[in-house]
Amino acid sequence: MKPGLFQNLHRVAVYCGSAMPVDSKHVESARVFARLLASNGIGIVYGGSESGIMKILADTALESGGEVTGVFTKSLEDEQIHPGLTESVFVENLAERKTALIEMADAVVALPGGFGTLDELFDAIARRRMYRGGHTKPLGLLNVNGYYDALFEFLIQVQLNGYSSAEDTALLISSSNPVNLLERLNDAVGPPGISRGDALRVRR
Repeated sequence: MKPGLFQNLHRVAVYCGSAMPVDSKHVESARVFARLLASNGIGIVYGGSESGIMKILADTALESGGEVTGVFTKSLEDEQIHPGLTESVFVENLAERKTALIEMADAVVALPGGFGTLDELFDAIARRRMYRGGHTKPLGLLNVNGYYDALFEFLIQVQLNGYSSAEDTALLISSSNPVNLLERLNDAVGPPGISRGDALRVRR
């Protein structure tokens, strides 16, 4: 059994922005989260970019002795690919990229980010809600400085208008404290699904 506080978490998929944020707290939170994962032997799988918060996350984890896997589409320009990753995975398109990120992880966490981050997050929520062909991975939000508060207000509107349920909203585990978030995700890890992650991996 994996030692430490988070025995059910071996690898976490992290969604985050490829741009630099205005709020410095977002930068520091990414560093703290990356160090926390690395110090507990939890690998990161992410979009593989060498820019923005994505770069900060990867650099910090690698500097802390952690393992970081990047998932890329084959059309991604070489200069966007982080050169120091533990391993890299190449897929055909964005749909396959999102699938690989989920399948290769025990849980999913979204840090503050933009349209790409939100796209990945809502895709993961929609797949989790599927009765067949979905996934069982718990979904987390690191709600830095109230970044996702407005999202939850919107989700309440979605629920009140009958497009979702309280159970759907409850799929998102949110905390501003990274340790608390990982503890709750660790407790929420369900039975493993079918994964093709090993078949996708390409070591660089």
